[in-house]
Order: sequence, then structure tokens, then C-alpha cells
Amino acid sequence: MDEKMREVEGVVFGLQRFSIHDGPGIRTTVFLKGCNVNCLWCHNPEGIPLRQMLSYNASKCIGCRRCEQVCPQGVHVFEGEEHKVNRDLCKFCGKCVEECPGEALEVLGERMKAGKVIKQLLRDKAYFTGEGGITLSGGEALMQREFATAILKGVKEEGVKTALESNGTLPWEYYEGVLPYVDIFLIDYKVTNPEVYKKYVGGDNSKVEETIRRLHDAGAKVRVRCPIIPDVNDTEDHFQKIAELTKELPNLEGAEILPYHKLGISKAARIGIESVEFEMPANETVTEWKNSIIAMGGRLVNID
Repeated sequence: MDEKMREVEGVVFGLQRFSIHDGPGIRTTVFLKGCNVNCLWCHNPEGIPLRQMLSYNASKCIGCRRCEQVCPQGVHVFEGEEHKVNRDLCKFCGKCVEECPGEALEVLGERMKAGKVIKQLLRDKAYFTGEGGITLSGGEALMQREFATAILKGVKEEGVKTALESNGTLPWEYYEGVLPYVDIFLIDYKVTNPEVYKKYVGGDNSKVEETIRRLHDAGAKVRVRCPIIPDVNDTEDHFQKIAELTKELPNLEGAEILPYHKLGISKAARIGIESVEFEMPANETVTEWKNSIIAMGGRLVNID
């Protein structure tokens, strides 16, 4: 890969090693900031804005007021025992994070060059046995199209297997551009009904199935990832559509059922944005969902 691609910059908000939930095998997952939809159940709400963000965990604050003393922008104000955080003033200098003894503060999002990310990922190469490798996730990884392409190309040239997670709503040329560098696409199939999709995800879902089919027809390996939220998309017509896709498209590895969890609720509170809490499904309910899709002829992965 030429030096120009290595110099491409992007914003990363996490790097997770030994991941087993973001594609086949043992993987290292890179989370890129920025997303073009806004799922009300999002478990990575800090990945939606492309910009950096200040995270404040009130449960860890010991009230020492050091952040207030060192912040040049007046982000932190204490009124009695209440610690108020004006994130709109933050310039992300990191001084408050360095001074906080309780580790209650964190700047989410680091500007990095593709070459630096690639170097970090290649340190884990020895662990990528079998189908393992790296996964680009988000947010929506392809919102930072040039940056994502540079990372994928760089690690692919070093013999590392790659996966890309996407919501499937972006223009086809975004996916076509990374086809040579992606071993498996993880495409979210969230909601079948267009009105329900618009209400709970935002935007138009018409491109999602088109993207899945075009990737399939281009010879790409594809897995559809299906977050299931009680009273939103746990419907027979949605399960039927999931089953139909896996029956009609032989290149699909299968569908992965992702039951709703509440990890995004506390994250949203720490970055000062509103969130919606849904009901957590019982294990028995999740099993019923999977059995229903299988009974309709669907192919599932990670059934246990």
C-alpha cells in the first residue's frame, strides 16, 4: 500500500481484541465513529456522531473538583454536590481526564492515521487462526470511506482476513470499492416493515436488501445480522423475510440473531444523550425466535 493511503486520517472510538462476536473466529474489532442512522436501541451510541465526545460516569466521580480546576473551557461546574458537564464547551484537550483520580472522565474518539491503525492490528496477527482476523465496525464504518478502505487494504496485503460490518444503506459504490479487501460482509437486517424502520432506525430501508443481493451476486461472502427487539421487530413477517433471504441466496453464510440488550443505556447517559429502553427478552424467547426462523427454512449461524 502506498504511503499516501497510510497517511489517511480517521476517528476511532475503540479497538477490541479477542472478539468472538464480530465475525468468524477470533478477531480484533476497530470501531469507527460516524453513523447515518439512529437506532433507538443502539448499543454503541457513542459511535453515532463523527466528532469526538466527552464521557462522564457519575458513579465514579468522587467530587474532588480537579476537573473544574484544570479545564480551560469551563466544561465542569460543581453546584453543591452536583457535577454539571457542559459538553458543548469541550475542546477535548484531555486535561480533565488526566486529572480525574476516579477515572470518571474519558474522551471518546481519537484521530489516527490508517498506518498507525494497521500497525496496531498486525500485532495481533498471531491470534488470527482459522477464520479469524480483523473487523471494521462502528457507527457505520463506511461513513469514513477512505479511512476504512485504507485499513482494509493494508491488513489484507499482510495476509489478514477481514470483515466489514455495515447497515447496508449507503450507495453501492461504497461497497463495490472495498469488495477486493473484504472476506466477509456483516450486513445488518434490522426491520422489514418500512414504516417501523423509519420510526425506530431512521431513514429508508429500501437499499438494505438491494445491498445484500448485490453483494451476493458479486460473489461476496455475506452474513446478515438481525437485532431482534421485543415489540418492535419480533414479528412473523420479519422472521419470514430473514428465512427467505437465507434460502434464496446461497452465498449468504446465514443469519445471526442478536437479541436486544441494555448496554447502550448507560453509555448514552455518560455522553449526555437520550436513549430508549426496551424489554430484555428471556433466553426461552430467543430460542423460540430462532426455532421459528429455522422452521421457516432459514439458515442461522451462532445458534447457541
